[in-house]
Amino acid sequence: MNILDELYAILTNMGFSVETGVFSDKAPDEYIIITPMVDNFPIFADNYPLLEKQEARLSLYSKKNYLISKKQVVKTLIGLGFTITGQIHLGREDDTSYFHAAIDVEKCYEF
Repeated sequence: MNILDELYAILTNMGFSVETGVFSDKAPDEYIIITPMVDNFPIFADNYPLLEKQEARLSLYSKKNYLISKKQVVKTLIGLGFTITGQIHLGREDDTSYFHAAIDVEKCYEF
C-alpha cells in the first residue's frame, strides 16, 4: 500500500471526485487533486530503512462551502492514522468560482 492508493480509495469512498496531478475531465462542483510531495526514510537500522514516510497535498476545490468538506476530510484521515501537517486556504479563484484549500498529509509505512 502507498499513500496515493490509500488516499484515492478513502476519498472516493467519501464521495469525492479524485484525480492525481490534474483533473482531466470536466470538473464537478467539488473535487480533490492529490499531489505527491515527498517520500523519505526517517528511520534506519544497520544502514537499512525501516520506515518510509510518504507525503501528499490534497487540493480541495469547491464551489460551495469548502469548510464542511475540509473538516470532514481532516477528521476522517486523522481517524485512519494519517498525520495532517498543514492546512492552507488559498482563496477563491475568480475565473472558475472555486474555493481552493490545501491539506498536507503524511503517513509512515513499514519498508
